[in-house]
Amino acid sequence: MSTTQPDRRTGGEWLQSWDPENEETWDKGLAWRTLWITTFCLTLAFVAWFLPSAIIPKLNALGYEWTKSQLYWMASMPGLAAGLFRLAWMVLPPMMGTRRMVSLTTLLLIGSTLGWGVRVQEPTAPYWELMVLAFLAGIGGGAFSGFMPSTSYFFPKRMQGTALGLQAGIGNFGVSLVQLLTPYLIALGALAVFGGSQQMQLPGQEAQEVWYQNAAFVWIPLMVVGAILAWTMLKSVPIKANIRQQFDIFSNQDTWWMTILYIMTFGTFSGLAAQFGLLMANLYGIGNQDIIVGAGADAQLLVAGYDVPDVAAFVFLGPLVGAGARVAFSPLTDKMGGAIWTLISGLGLIVSIAFTIPALTPDLSSAEALSGDFRQFLWGMLAIFLFAGIGNASTFKQMPMIFERRQAGGVIGWTAAIAAFGPFLFGVGLTLMSPTTFYLIGIAWAVMCVGITWWRYARPGAPKPS
Repeated sequence: MSTTQPDRRTGGEWLQSWDPENEETWDKGLAWRTLWITTFCLTLAFVAWFLPSAIIPKLNALGYEWTKSQLYWMASMPGLAAGLFRLAWMVLPPMMGTRRMVSLTTLLLIGSTLGWGVRVQEPTAPYWELMVLAFLAGIGGGAFSGFMPSTSYFFPKRMQGTALGLQAGIGNFGVSLVQLLTPYLIALGALAVFGGSQQMQLPGQEAQEVWYQNAAFVWIPLMVVGAILAWTMLKSVPIKANIRQQFDIFSNQDTWWMTILYIMTFGTFSGLAAQFGLLMANLYGIGNQDIIVGAGADAQLLVAGYDVPDVAAFVFLGPLVGAGARVAFSPLTDKMGGAIWTLISGLGLIVSIAFTIPALTPDLSSAEALSGDFRQFLWGMLAIFLFAGIGNASTFKQMPMIFERRQAGGVIGWTAAIAAFGPFLFGVGLTLMSPTTFYLIGIAWAVMCVGITWWRYARPGAPKPS
């Protein structure tokens, strides 16, 4: 295993002596300040990343005329971009340092956020332009692979499960934040400093006056504040490693095992979070399809969703549950180890996915059956988010225990990069195959991950303690 010597960088930004494992010299206050500021910026990064998921399902209601397939592909773009951007951001912490990387990345979030705020005001943007904006939103997802490794430099191993769990979990709340607040923000004309109102026409409902640009513009001042805080209050640990040196992680087989496991956990979380609204709308949404309930003289025409709660009210719950689980279970991974919780995560995903599959083909024979299927779908999906969140916490405890500090940062960045393709893969899967088939593949992946976790990390006498 190669080692990397500290770089003798000078200036107020760079810490000249830093060893978190030495209790006598470790600056706990600096470590926690770094965690909270970077977490604030990471939350905004997730807001920018998942802003398209709150806008795309309503584009047609705002006057655009995209097909279901076009919308799935558009919702997939932030995930594709995030995976690619994370491959770049994963090598930045040793090269740029925490302060510059966090500050500049937070400023970059403004571009796509501003673009969405402009383009929802009139349904005139060409498809390619919206696809570009969706792709640029992936910068917010790319930030994760830089922010998390750089924060790991500031904490001792015994606390990294808690520290990284808090940062990632609170950052993940950005997904729920943007999806929860969007319906309220677009209704507040007083916030619409720039631009006028739009008419949002949902099938079967009267047109609503909305200010959809609020869903984007309200975050931009916070992004400016986050960049200023990062530039003025953060420091950088002088760890140096060029790109070639950082690639030594790929000669370690545990890099690949942990990548497979993190695809199961964060890949599921991010993929479902991005596609949850569209999937729920396509299966149960208001105006999705006309349903004939009953037969003969008793037949009546219903609109899907009228006998089921409006799906928009539930979209934020999945990411909220997943992010909350990551925060809540992180201290437990420090106490009990990560491997046992990764095992529980995999087993829980198998059961919850299997529970959800029957509800992916709603029973249209009656309104009561349709409502029952919706309840099963919702509870099953929330269970999937719960166990994915637990696994997100546990895998990020495992990696600092398996690898030395600099390599652990690289592996965190790499696994996060690959798992960030989740929204893209989910979009492609749901476009090219039925939801049932796609979920069966998810069960097979979880079974494989349970086997890997038990064999490599969790069983008595396993070769790698984690």
